[in-house]
Amino acid sequence: MSNESLIARRRTSMGPVYRLFYDEPVHIVRGEGVWLWDDGGNRYLDCYNNVASVGHCHAGVVAAVHRQMQLLNTHTRYLHENVVLLAERLGALLPGDLGTCMFVCTGTEANDLAVQIARVVTGRRGVIVTQASYHGNSALVRKLSTEGYPAGERPDWLAVVEPPDFYRGPYREDDPTATARYVDEVDRAVRRLGDAGCGTAALMLDTIWDAPGPLTPPVEYVHAICDLVHEAGGLVIADEVQAGYCRTGRWWGLDHYGIRPDIVTMGKPAGNGHPLGVTVTTPEIAAGFAAGGTYFNTFGGNPVSAAAGLAVLEAIENEKLAENAAATGAYLRGRLEDLAESNPRIGSVKGRGLFLGLDLVEDPASRRPLSGETMDRLASRLMREGILVGVTGRHGNVLKLRPPLVFRTEHADTAVAAIGKVLGED
Repeated sequence: MSNESLIARRRTSMGPVYRLFYDEPVHIVRGEGVWLWDDGGNRYLDCYNNVASVGHCHAGVVAAVHRQMQLLNTHTRYLHENVVLLAERLGALLPGDLGTCMFVCTGTEANDLAVQIARVVTGRRGVIVTQASYHGNSALVRKLSTEGYPAGERPDWLAVVEPPDFYRGPYREDDPTATARYVDEVDRAVRRLGDAGCGTAALMLDTIWDAPGPLTPPVEYVHAICDLVHEAGGLVIADEVQAGYCRTGRWWGLDHYGIRPDIVTMGKPAGNGHPLGVTVTTPEIAAGFAAGGTYFNTFGGNPVSAAAGLAVLEAIENEKLAENAAATGAYLRGRLEDLAESNPRIGSVKGRGLFLGLDLVEDPASRRPLSGETMDRLASRLMREGILVGVTGRHGNVLKLRPPLVFRTEHADTAVAAIGKVLGED
C-alpha cells in the first residue's frame, strides 16, 4: 500500500480537521529511544516528541503496561493500589501540601478540571491567560487557548496579558522596566475582571511558555504575578503539561521559581504515550471542591495507566533523566548559540533544558520573523536529513526542539549539524 493511498483513505475516513507534518508526510512504523523508523526503513532522530518522554517503547513502561493489562483494567470506583501509589509518589515530588491527585486522561482534561476547581472554591469566574497561549481543546479550555481563535470571540470572564517575551514582545531586553511592565499587565487584568463582575478565579501559569516561545521569565516576574492573583482571592494553576517530568532539567518547571501554586496540572509525558493526566491540589482546596459534588473520569487513573505512570517515574529516577535533561540541554543550547554566531537567521536561542527553540528571522536588525512558508520548508528539509522538529511561536517562526529525555550529546551534535546545513543552504 502506498503512502498516497493511505493519505487518501485517511482524508476520507477521518475528515479534514487533522493535519500531517511536513510536505511529504512520514509513515512512522517503529520507535526506540530517540529514534523513529518509517515504512521504508529510514531512521529519524526525534527532536520533537515529548510524549514518549523516557524514550519510544521504553522496555520498563512496555513491560508494566503488559503485566497489568493481563491482570485487570477497570476504574477508580474499585480499590486498586496502583493509582494510590502513583498519587503518593507524585505528591512526594511536589512542594508543600500539594498531594491530592485527581486522575484524567489528557492535559486538556487536567486543565479543564483545574479551572472547574478554582471556580467552585473561589466563587469567581475570571481566568487570566497569556496571548498566543495553548492549554487544551475542551469547550472550556479552548477559550483559554488564545492562539486558536479571534480576539473578538473572547468571553467576558477571560483576561489576556502579554507573555514575558524579552526578545520579541512589547517590552524588551533593552528596557530596564520590562519585567515590571509585564507584571503591570497582570495587575490590570485582575482589575478588569473585578470591574466586569467576574473576579479572579485563576491564573493559568505556564512554567515554560510553549506556544509563544519557548519563554522562560525572570523569577521575580513569576513571584509578582502569583502574589497579585492571591491578593485578589484567586488561585494559581501551574500548567506543567509541557514543562513537567524533568523537561526543563528539574522535576517541574515551577522548581526554577521556588513557588508553590495552588493547583498543578500534568499530561503528555506522564504515561510515556499511554493516556494519563493529573490535576494535583491541596487537601483544603480538594475538600472545598468536593463540597460541591464528586468527580469521576471513566478512564482516568485506571490500573493500566497508573502502571505506566509508575514505570515512567521509576525510569526517570533510575536513569537520572532530570540530570541528563539539564546537562544535555545545556550542551545543546551551547551548540545552538555557537551556530547562531555564524548564522544571522538565528535571532535568538530560547528555552531551558531539553525544551529549546530557535527564533528565526529574515535579518537580525529588524527581527522580522521568517515566513510560515519558509519555516515549513526548513522543517521538511530537516526531515529529509533525518531530523524531526516542530514549528511554533506566535509568528510561526520558532524551530522547536523538544526531544525525549534520553537524548544525549551525540544526538545533539547530529541535530545541530543538520540544522546548520539546512540553514546554510536556504
